[in-house]
Amino acid sequence: MILRVEGLDLFYGDAQALGGVSIDAEEGELIAIVGANGAGKSSLIRTIAGIERPRAGHIFYRNSDITGLPSYRICNLGIGQVAEGRQIFPSLTVEENREMGALLPRARAKMAETMREVFATFPRLKERRGQLAGTMSGGEQQMLAIGRCLRGRPELIMLDEPSLGLAPTLVQDLFRTVRTLNERGLTVLLVEQNVVASLKLAKRAYVLENGAIVMRGTGAELIADDRVRQAYLGVETSGRKSPHG
Repeated sequence: MILRVEGLDLFYGDAQALGGVSIDAEEGELIAIVGANGAGKSSLIRTIAGIERPRAGHIFYRNSDITGLPSYRICNLGIGQVAEGRQIFPSLTVEENREMGALLPRARAKMAETMREVFATFPRLKERRGQLAGTMSGGEQQMLAIGRCLRGRPELIMLDEPSLGLAPTLVQDLFRTVRTLNERGLTVLLVEQNVVASLKLAKRAYVLENGAIVMRGTGAELIADDRVRQAYLGVETSGRKSPHG
């Protein structure tokens, strides 16, 4: 088990964002966290990444308790995050943005190897090395955000709404890239509002509602579940109830 989250509670002031959330991921898995906007998906990612500090619960990475560690230490352990909205540095070039990801101590010994791997995954980044990142398209900026994260040599990568704002054709390309990264052995935690694509891609998935896990199962089980189809896919259902809640 590479990641285990147990009973996580998170508050913003008096407002509870997460309540008793427990998830896990085995090494090499692709896990999807799906749910409506405001369900707490980004809060979960930010808490695992050390950006938010939980009020209760524990986060284990490779059986070590990392709860409450600062984010730079969590990154250097091998947990990478691609934040919602990409959050690149628009006034820096593509090359400068990429190099920011290679500053982690864990990444320095294999900087050249990692650079070749990123260019092999995203050839367009090599073509645009000298271009200001803020002048790139949304799809290219998402490539850059993922490439920058990969420069840190993560073993677990957390993608927070990576398809947000992208054209449908680019979304398809993005999910193909996510699948490829997972097939290369990278553990992926995918947070998405694109429920269909996420569940088709994922080995296992969790449904988050109002800060709590309400369903879990394989991607195939959840995409066939009447409650998921009705709530997130807009499909009229027969009223069958799945046993996987």
